[in-house]
Amino acid sequence: MEENKSVISTCEQDQHVVAAAQHILKALAASKTVSEDLRKTLLDLETQLSSISIVNERKRTGIKQFERQLKCVEDKVMKWETNPSSNESCEYLKVVGEIQTLIQSLENFSVNEKGKPKELLRRANEILQVAMPSLEKELVHILVQHKQYFEPEYMSFHSNRMDIVYDESFRLVEEEQINEASRSSSSASRQSEASTIDLVNPTVLQHLKSIASFMFGSKYHQEFCQVFVTSRRDALAEYLVILEMEKLRIEDVIKLEWHCLNNEIKKWIRAMKIIVRVYLVSEKRLCEQILGDFGSFYQCCFSEISQSFMLHLLNFGEAVAMGTHTPEKMFRLLDMYEVLEHLAVDVDILFFEEVGSFVRGEFHKLRRSFGESVKSTFVAFRNAIASNHSKTPFPQGGVHHVTKYVMNYIMTLGEYGDTLNLLLVDESSIDPAGNNNNKPDLPCLSLCPTACQFRSITATLESNLSNKSKLYKDKALQHVFMMNNIHYMVQKVKCSGLSHFFGDRWLRQHTAMYQRDARCYEMVSWGSLLSMLKEDSVSNCVSRRTLEKKCKEFCTAFGEVYRVQTEWFISDLLLREDLQISVSQKVVPAYRTYTGKNSYNIAEKYIKYSVDDLQSYILDLFQGSPKSLHK
Repeated sequence: MEENKSVISTCEQDQHVVAAAQHILKALAASKTVSEDLRKTLLDLETQLSSISIVNERKRTGIKQFERQLKCVEDKVMKWETNPSSNESCEYLKVVGEIQTLIQSLENFSVNEKGKPKELLRRANEILQVAMPSLEKELVHILVQHKQYFEPEYMSFHSNRMDIVYDESFRLVEEEQINEASRSSSSASRQSEASTIDLVNPTVLQHLKSIASFMFGSKYHQEFCQVFVTSRRDALAEYLVILEMEKLRIEDVIKLEWHCLNNEIKKWIRAMKIIVRVYLVSEKRLCEQILGDFGSFYQCCFSEISQSFMLHLLNFGEAVAMGTHTPEKMFRLLDMYEVLEHLAVDVDILFFEEVGSFVRGEFHKLRRSFGESVKSTFVAFRNAIASNHSKTPFPQGGVHHVTKYVMNYIMTLGEYGDTLNLLLVDESSIDPAGNNNNKPDLPCLSLCPTACQFRSITATLESNLSNKSKLYKDKALQHVFMMNNIHYMVQKVKCSGLSHFFGDRWLRQHTAMYQRDARCYEMVSWGSLLSMLKEDSVSNCVSRRTLEKKCKEFCTAFGEVYRVQTEWFISDLLLREDLQISVSQKVVPAYRTYTGKNSYNIAEKYIKYSVDDLQSYILDLFQGSPKSLHK
């Protein structure tokens, strides 16, 4: 009150000066001693002073009007501060609008003025400072109460690819599961493209824009952005909890056991797709809807909201890429690489502005890092095969675990063919299988980097199997083992998408390989037995005793072969039947001829097996169940 008394209005001072001047001019003009020209000049001056007086009167009236308006909005603001719920927020926005209008009018009014107008302008700004915190609280209230989420199941981002279970013995899950997973994956539909949802109820968007307009208009844009960014960050943090994404440090990720890390990677893949293609696209749209009228502010706010969370997700990926590159991680590394590759365009669009350049750069840096990790894991896989040594022979000469594992492994890798071709394009294309890249009969796909790597892996496998076969003391079983395993490899290639990578030439070569082992088996196992039944052994000069001895020796040898080779196992039914038929076609006719020609010279007790018996016994071979002949 004392301050108001001490302040003298500029308008009142001017009015006193003008009134005094008018009085003097009137007195001079009324004097009879002045000339007409001077009197006219004095009267003109008096008229101008009258105009100034009118203007000053209007100023005085305007200032009083400003005072009344200021008092009115001040009362409203103080009432709101005392009891915020007593007024609707839209009414409060009107009050803030009135304060802004009043400030603009006073600023224009007091450009060349001092005193009262300046004082009113100061008071108006103080009232605005009181009103802004309440507006900030209203902003927070709307953003929190009207935020919206969508269920993660909204997007069909589930992978149908099978996990390959790895251990140092190369044992793995059942093949049926892998084959089923391969079929499911190949028929899976393309993953959903980027889409938007409403992260804030659309009914409050206009209200939020109004708050932004008032706060920006009052030069409180920093306060608005700070509140807006903090609220939206909290919402994104809550959604990451819904997606079950924990905040793990890089060192924590590196220490995780594989089964735990595998689960975390699955969640990461799903979260990356949803966050980038849905949530952040929608977040940026929300920022633009509310702040799009204020230049680059919406871009800066979006960057501040999203950057820390994107870097958190990328740090997890970096930790995985930094870990040891063991074969079981190959598919997850490829999954993570493919996610980044598929999202690269989305990230470039989301963060194309300068403020998003850091996130964009870190994203592409991680993508390249995963590419290098995949290459390293390929090398680790090949080395693991080469170093898989055994001290004891594999039971029954069957298909080795390592063979099953490797072929199912690369069969699953075949589903990533396009990705692998991009990553392995700089790798050496030397084909250990002997396929020349200039051969015109090779299909184009069998010359791609992935195909060369697959053939390199199977060549390493073949070398390892050859070493394992030498553990068998029985030469025949060595050939059965190689036949079983090479045949398994051929069937895996022939009956899957791998045939496109390996080509017809590889299939012909390896079909010939297992057939050659089958012939070698027959020669080693049955050659000596068949030599007992040769024609030169049944000449007329051979004594009855010699004929009987040879027949007895053959039956004894056959019984021993039967005892040993019924335990051997050929898992593929057609391969087993083909070998049984081939053996039967060589042994049975020779035995029939021998016993038939010498039936009068060999006592019945020495002919232990009939021809039908012999043929039936051969069908018992390679069943994996040891049997003995007691007849």
